[in-house]
Amino acid sequence: MLAIARFSVPLAQSQEFADQLEVAKAALSHSEGCIDAELGQNLDDPILWVLMTQWKNVGSYRRALNSLEVKALAVPILAQALDEPGAYESERNA
Repeated sequence: MLAIARFSVPLAQSQEFADQLEVAKAALSHSEGCIDAELGQNLDDPILWVLMTQWKNVGSYRRALNSLEVKALAVPILAQALDEPGAYESERNA
């Protein structure tokens, strides 16, 4: 299962946002069932950012979102994501 959160962040806030996103990535990475996590900044439009995580299954992802650490460190920044669907079944798990 892939969870993709995209963000639009003014350039003036890029460094602060990147730091917060790194904290969110670490919190999610430490969650049971997380296979991988990475973040990136768009090469063509640097105000766009992405946090992509890969999970054993959707249950692992949902449990992670309910953990105290993730609620404190990741959910506040995830709430700033663009309002669009972000959960995908990966080809590997299909």
